[in-house]
Amino acid sequence: MSWTQLKEQLAETPAFVYDLDAIESTLQTLSNLRDRSGCKVLYSVKSLPLLPILHMMRPYLDGFSVSSLFEARLASEVLAGNGSVHLTTPGIRADEVEELTRICSHVSCNSYRQLDLFTKYWEQGASVGLRLNPKLSFLDDRRYDPCRPYSELGIDLEGLDMNALSGRIKGLHFHNIFSASDFDPLVQTLTAIRNRLGNVFSRLEWLNLGGGYLYDQIGQFDIFIDSVKQLRKEFGLEVLIEPGKALVGRAGYLATSVVDCFVSDGKSIAVLDTSVNHHPEVFEYQWHPPLLEHCPNGRYSAILAGSTCLAGDIFGEYRFDRPLQEGDRLVFSDAGAYALVKAHRFNGYNLPDIYGMTSGNVFLLKRHTYQHYYDQWSGLAPT
Repeated sequence: MSWTQLKEQLAETPAFVYDLDAIESTLQTLSNLRDRSGCKVLYSVKSLPLLPILHMMRPYLDGFSVSSLFEARLASEVLAGNGSVHLTTPGIRADEVEELTRICSHVSCNSYRQLDLFTKYWEQGASVGLRLNPKLSFLDDRRYDPCRPYSELGIDLEGLDMNALSGRIKGLHFHNIFSASDFDPLVQTLTAIRNRLGNVFSRLEWLNLGGGYLYDQIGQFDIFIDSVKQLRKEFGLEVLIEPGKALVGRAGYLATSVVDCFVSDGKSIAVLDTSVNHHPEVFEYQWHPPLLEHCPNGRYSAILAGSTCLAGDIFGEYRFDRPLQEGDRLVFSDAGAYALVKAHRFNGYNLPDIYGMTSGNVFLLKRHTYQHYYDQWSGLAPT
């Protein structure tokens, strides 16, 4: 079934559409990687915490990676005691620690202060470790770089004294890449950590290699498999990975309709019933998202604008084989990760409907209403 036919199945737009078959295919790839290497696979909930998808993923995973108390609660409820919940985040309140220790199986502390907080509850559950900052940058854009200067993410590897920490931690975690399409950064990072810490791994129980690798786009896994096998054989470590965008990024779409067309300063403008506020990374990173209907050699061009009063509510300029008209439906791809979770209702425009897609059919998962908007802003009655 073509996207033209699929678009017709949507009752309304804007709408997020998630290709469940594509997600399942990537899950099977990761399951195979797990079998070949012996690693454990966690899904990074922050990419897309949609419950129907979390439940669908559950049979393929060893657990979830979380970044907050609410994410930890959600992951714990989905797992129902059958799987791991790994927490790492720079911002933890002291009054959250006791509950997080109960519901998380592993905690990678981002600072020595966090380590002090969590080791008070050592016997209550979570296996406590540290998040390292390996001080290795592989990204030119600092907005994505966990190892940027003055980073808030992790404890500097250079100053780490494992002897002083002996008996206080059971694992290490690092994450220093974004959207990597090969494993060279992983090999370099593991080499740097081993050179700095020597055989310290033999004192530990686990090593979390973090996320940031696009497993769905990497064709050769031998380097990864060999690295994991070596860590497991040499040190007896439990090795974990926590993909997020790799699982859902290319499986998500934002469908929209043209609601107005006009010319401004000689260029065609097509106003959509969605907004960059429904896909905030478009505005944050000044990124032009892929559009399924874009024809690179098309005779007609149009600037696709969102429906809010934000002057920068612009998706970009695209080309088409015919002029756009009111009512035309368009679909942005690569909208599966960090779109829905960041989307908001600026100007009071409703959030998109949410659909699942499988075997060429789409079905509604969630619809937001005015009542949801009202509840968001209702507040408490004055006393």
